[in-house]
Amino acid sequence: MKIKNPIGFILGILLAIMGLVMLIILGVLPGIFPLIIGISLIATGFTQGRKVTIILGHMFIVIGCVLFTWGIYLLPYTGASILYVFVRPLFWGLISILGGICMNYHGFCACMKRKSEKSSE
Repeated sequence: MKIKNPIGFILGILLAIMGLVMLIILGVLPGIFPLIIGISLIATGFTQGRKVTIILGHMFIVIGCVLFTWGIYLLPYTGASILYVFVRPLFWGLISILGGICMNYHGFCACMKRKSEKSSE
């Protein structure tokens, strides 16, 4: 299989590894969210289309909103360690929301419209 989206594929691998480290080594439950996002980015590395990009963008925004809300709820109980900040849901919620917005904008940009027109011919 040819990788059609190498940047998304590499980001997916990095997020999946980070999620596994958070789950297994650190024992932090919010590690499931970077793992899910990483696996979905790996899967989209083999596809190239506007619909997949837009659907995943909306999914990442919804996941990000859930994580952001959870992070705001846990904010009074956080520690001062920088590692602690990176494994908390507030950080991953913001990253997921911004990534979802980026995917949605990219789904409607001119380069994706040209690619979808070429593939439909």
